Amino acid sequence: MTIMPATAPALTGGPPPSPAGPPAPPAQVAPLIERVRAGREFGANVYSTVDVLWVLYDRVLRITPETADDPDRDRFLLSKGHAVAGYYAVLAAKGFVPVEWLDDQGGPDSRLGDHPDRLLVPGVEIGSGSLGHGLGLGVGTALGLRAQGLLTPRVYVLLGDAELDEGSNHEAIAYAGAVGLANLTAVVIDNGSATHGWPGGGAAARFAVNGWTAATVDGRDHDALHAALTGQDGNRPHAVVAVVRDGERA
Repeated sequence: MTIMPATAPALTGGPPPSPAGPPAPPAQVAPLIERVRAGREFGANVYSTVDVLWVLYDRVLRITPETADDPDRDRFLLSKGHAVAGYYAVLAAKGFVPVEWLDDQGGPDSRLGDHPDRLLVPGVEIGSGSLGHGLGLGVGTALGLRAQGLLTPRVYVLLGDAELDEGSNHEAIAYAGAVGLANLTAVVIDNGSATHGWPGGGAAARFAVNGWTAATVDGRDHDALHAALTGQDGNRPHAVVAVVRDGERA
């Protein structure tokens, strides 16, 4: 893992690419993803996020089905809404939604749509679909918590590397760094989808130059992900770039 403070030189590279071909999801989630899949084909938009989602819900986030409405809970915002199949599987594995709901995902009467809906799915914080909105919502959520004196909860936002093509994200990155939103963590799934790539040091450099701490890790390595996701310095917003290079881009 490479930790990059705001004043450090730009990163020159991330971890080595993951082995060719999408690996199996975590064992606790794999059969649940199969129930969601129901014979359909999922691409990297789903499989590249599952390891990060599992580590977050299993080892990092302070939230359970019983505390889903507790003001002191951590908040997780899935900005990359089209990766929702893995998200639903993790929510079911952790007891937020009944496993039986997975069997009708996307059906006309299902509460589990092709993008998450916070009004229909327990544990979901935002409705997402159109890319580029989640990080701005995360900034607002972090500000709101700070204004209420709720200093323990953290806000985690998961977004894709191609989503950083959206200008709204750059505004959110610049603002969060300027005001020192130390309770905010952005998690970027870097599967090589960004339109122009990341010249000048990788995706993490875009955050660090705006005053964030940043880490680049292998997006399949659970221990490295855990260390990065809990590596905040308590003074600045934090970014974790999870590099995944197996399967198609999405």
